[in-house]
Amino acid sequence: MSIVVTGATGHLGRHVVEQLLEKVPADQITAVVRNAEKAADFAARGVKIALADYNAPASFDGLFSAGDKVLLISGSEIGNDRVGQHKAVINAAKAAGVALLAYTSVIESMTASLADDHRGTEEALLASGLPYVLLRNGWYHENYTENLAPVLQYNAVTQAAGEGRVSSASRADYAAAAVAVLTGEGHENKAYELGGDEAWNFAEFAAELSRQTGKEIGYNSVSVEAYTGILTGAGLPEPLAATIAGVDASVEKGELVVSSGDLSRLIGRPTSPIADSIATALKG
Repeated sequence: MSIVVTGATGHLGRHVVEQLLEKVPADQITAVVRNAEKAADFAARGVKIALADYNAPASFDGLFSAGDKVLLISGSEIGNDRVGQHKAVINAAKAAGVALLAYTSVIESMTASLADDHRGTEEALLASGLPYVLLRNGWYHENYTENLAPVLQYNAVTQAAGEGRVSSASRADYAAAAVAVLTGEGHENKAYELGGDEAWNFAEFAAELSRQTGKEIGYNSVSVEAYTGILTGAGLPEPLAATIAGVDASVEKGELVVSSGDLSRLIGRPTSPIADSIATALKG
């Protein structure tokens, strides 16, 4: 029996594998990657490495074994047929008779187009008859803290979210929830709505940045259309820019506030505050 993690060298996947190594023997972990070189550090620690690509469904044939617990981390290539990519993994897992397939989805309340692929994948997973867990992740702190250069250059946080609030948490927090499900019992056929304990808005985000940098950083609230234009002006393809701006529209509607408490319960501790991720980003 293995715990199998797809997308294991991605931002979230690395956190998951690192945390699994603290809980189970390395030879019980299989990291599924597209590039073995990127997983060399895991291999050196005894993790099994398997090569497969969401865009090559046949590469998943025979990859899973009966009794495996699988974490399907959603593909990151927005605009591709992500549902089709995910179905390839689901079908291979069903053929092998895995014990559990956990999927990193998105919180149920989000109506932005970004959620469509997740909804389609959830439907495919439920239709498969596999024992499942839906890890409906809210937003990541790092979505906002990993690209602070423009904010610090212009001393302004520019978003199209109005006064909407975000229950974000760190990638490490969401990874810990996945690890709890993969190493624990009694999670079959459940859906968890995951988000941070403290919701914040962008005026508060700007204020925290001001406090930590000593600069006067304000919040510039713009329309979804204007924000889409700003993102395309920065070099993003228009469809991707529109998708990102659409998330801000969901924020303004209150769709990224999570009050379930599922994340802190699963990980057995409070979630990490946004201020911590800001501090980490500023040190970097």
